[in-house]
Amino acid sequence: MLIAKKLRKQNLIAYVLYMYQVEDIIRSYNLDIQKIAEEYLPRFDYDDEELEQALDWYDGLARMMQEEGCRERGHVQVVRNTIFLLADRHRELLADPKESFYNVAYHKALPFIVELRGKGNGKMKSELETALDALYGVTLLRMQDKPVGSETSAAISAISNLLNMLAEKYETTQA
Repeated sequence: MLIAKKLRKQNLIAYVLYMYQVEDIIRSYNLDIQKIAEEYLPRFDYDDEELEQALDWYDGLARMMQEEGCRERGHVQVVRNTIFLLADRHRELLADPKESFYNVAYHKALPFIVELRGKGNGKMKSELETALDALYGVTLLRMQDKPVGSETSAAISAISNLLNMLAEKYETTQA
């Protein structure tokens, strides 16, 4: 909760990836707020007030996930709205002739994004969602100490560069 607030202000890409992880954590506890309160939240050094805030936050997210049909997969509307904001900025940057560096980064990442979209589960996602999913997937692999091949690393490098630029360019419009 505190991390999400901080990331939302500092870097929307990091915020979205963090929220993906939080959604997965909530799913791993079967959206059971009691289990989250008993087994997950004690891992953190929260004082009583912070613990109450965290519990309310996780409970609210679990409820949203249930109500919005995200119990097993997908993302809550607040996360999807953030992705829409980033996608709008992405389109603006691509249309801006002064953003040549962004366009170069996009064209370096695009073949990888297209390839990943082709491997999708049939649901057509936006380029940005595909890029975010790829970055999150590799993050999960690394957290599990699983190997990441050189081709995947090259793809993730190009995608990360694009997403980092997008986050920076988004923040400059909000300052």
